[in-house]
Parts: sequence; C-alpha cells; structure tokens
Amino acid sequence: MLSPYRVLDLTNERGLLCGQILGDLGADVIKVEPPGGSPARRIGPFLADNPHPDRSLFWWAYNRNKRSITLDLESADGRDVFHRLLDGAHFVIESDDPGYLAARGLGYRDLSVRNPALVYVSITPFGQNGPKAGYAATDLTLMASCGVMIQTGDDGRPPLRLGVPQAWLHGCADGAVGALIANHEHVRSGIGQHVDVSVQQSAALATQFGIVSAAIGADTWHRISGGLKVGPLDVPLVWRAKDGYVALSVLFGPSIGPFSARLMRYLYDEGGCDAALRDKDWIGYGDLLFGGKEPVENYAAITRLVAEFVAARTKADLFKAATERNLLLAPITTIDEVMASPQFAAREYFREVEHPELAGKFRYPGPFAKFGAAPIKYRYRPPTVGEHNREIYAELGLSPSRIAELERKGII
Repeated sequence: MLSPYRVLDLTNERGLLCGQILGDLGADVIKVEPPGGSPARRIGPFLADNPHPDRSLFWWAYNRNKRSITLDLESADGRDVFHRLLDGAHFVIESDDPGYLAARGLGYRDLSVRNPALVYVSITPFGQNGPKAGYAATDLTLMASCGVMIQTGDDGRPPLRLGVPQAWLHGCADGAVGALIANHEHVRSGIGQHVDVSVQQSAALATQFGIVSAAIGADTWHRISGGLKVGPLDVPLVWRAKDGYVALSVLFGPSIGPFSARLMRYLYDEGGCDAALRDKDWIGYGDLLFGGKEPVENYAAITRLVAEFVAARTKADLFKAATERNLLLAPITTIDEVMASPQFAAREYFREVEHPELAGKFRYPGPFAKFGAAPIKYRYRPPTVGEHNREIYAELGLSPSRIAELERKGII
C-alpha cells in the first residue's frame, strides 16, 4: 500500500513502533542509527541472555520491515549524506526532545525548505510546546500524567503502572495514523506538514475518557485491585476461576445491564441464585443503588455470590456458557495459552521469520491487520547494525571509495 514511499526513521527507543507500522504497510523504511547502533539495541531481554546489539528482543519487537544504515548526524559530513537521503524521502519520524534535531539543522523547518512535500512526525512526551514541553519523562511519569495510573493498583495504596511499558506505544500508533492523514492531504494538495504527537495526550485515551468524569459531573473512577471503585461501589472486573481468571462485568444500565440479566439467568439455571435475583431490573438497578433505595451492601453481596459461582468453574466452562448465553465474560489467557490459541492458528497469525545471521527461524507476532488486496508481508527481519549501508549508500550514488572513506572517518 505504501510501497512508493520512503520513510527516514530517526527515532530512538521511544518511537520505533511508528516506523514499523509504516514498514508493515509497505513503505521503504530506512532506520538511521548512530555508528555502532541504536541505544535501543542495548535494551533487554536478549536472545539466550547474550547482550549483543543484534540479539535484543526489544529491538526485534519494533524493527521488522526496516533497512538499517549507520550515520553520524552530529557531523557535517553525516548531515550532507542525510540531505541526499532526504531528497528521495516522503516521511521523517523522530522522537528526540523538542528542539534537539532543530539545533542540528534537522528540524522540520530546515528540512521542509529542502523538501517542501515532507511529512515530518515528532513523537515527544508532551508535544513541541506548552509548559511541560521540555520536561524529562519516562513511561512511569507519562502514564501518571495522563491519568491512566489513577485506575491501576490497589485501593488505599499508591497507583501502579502496567508492567509492560505502554505510553510510547500509544504515541507511536498515533504518529503512524497522523503520518497517513498528513500524506492524504499531501496527495490532495502537494503540501507537507509537521505532525506533532504528544504521548501524554495519546495515552490519555486509555482512560476510556475517565479523566473527564469530574468535568462533566459524573462519578469518577478509583482503583481497586482487579476492578474499579465507582461512587460507593467496588466493581470487580477480574474474577478467580477454578483454573485461572476471567474478565467479567456485573453492572447495570442500558449498555451492560442486559448482560448482567443474562448472567443471573445462568446462575439461576445452575442453582447459583434465587428467582428474585434472576428477575432484578438490571437496567435500572443503578438508580436504586445511587438513589439510596437499595443498600450498597446488597450489590456487594451479589458480587460475592457471583465470585463463589465463578470460582467453582473452569475458564473453558465459563467461556462456553458466555458464547451460548451471550454473556460479557472472557477468559484471561496465559502466554502459553496465547501461543497455542486455535483462533490465532486459524488466522495464521504467528509467523516464522528467518534470521540468516543466526542460522535459524524465530516465531514473531503476526500482522496487526489482514488486508485482502495488499496483505502485510514480513519483507525484512529486524536489521543488524548498519546491515544495508553499502546497499543504500550505493543507491544514493556514493562510490565504493567514498563509502570506504566515510567508514574510516567514523561517519557511517
């Protein structure tokens, strides 16, 4: 789909996914690394616990469908070579702090003079401007500042971030979408533009708009382990089954109430509750609780009853009932269960990717979407350091002697 387009990926470890998404869509993504390789290659875990720059599983996760060159952008010679690359490029992606590349003549204003049609994507913690634009940030501080962490952790204890870093991935996904939207405008008008992605703003969407609850006068969400606290209610969302855990919502209102009503019919049919609970008005039940017409303790008693019922059944039994009875319930799978999933197998999701440098194949997560006319292909496994130097620099018209000279100077 993007095969006519070239992307220059200048990102550090914070922005790698953006280029991979565009590469999966067919773009020619050139990963520009400093001599010796990107710092992201030093992030573990490593294959066979060998801390080698070409064996970082973090690097593998975010750099398929890219070609790699090394280039010293701090040097005048390196920037001259980069400008030659730029002449044939459609996108530049970067994730340095605001102003870092601009100070080296590589910001959007400088590069768009040479290439006016350029779509330039910046992925930064808080965007290019505003009082926090220059703040240092980590996944922890970003997830805290966007409001996600207020919902994660135990009641009465400090908030927690998710175990796997998430914030930058939200920003990268929005960066890829922003690049495509800007390119659509370029196709229409011929105009390039700067796409300014704030990771804080991107990750804020993961609160499911919980951050606006106070502003609109709605009940705000508070964390409890495995659920949420809404007003006076402790709402479990994760339940222990006989052989693991399931996700289940026991709530009310027009959107979720019908699912809760079907759940109670299931409990009744299995001898798990009485007819009064089966026939309760689950659409209007919230009005009773929040209006003081029914004690909050009654809802707590219902969740305890449901917890006992779920704990006596396996994930498979519960999921079978969910599919048969249209319940809002799903098993929480382990990594082993994900790898053995018949659903993934049926859709041919996992892919074996050749690593000739290691004389083997490795299983990778598959494409993020299935396209009928132009399916995503894994054209390149994650590149080794500077793997495509000679190939790409020859494409620019650099002679073998010039490439060798740049190598001797440490420019590439």
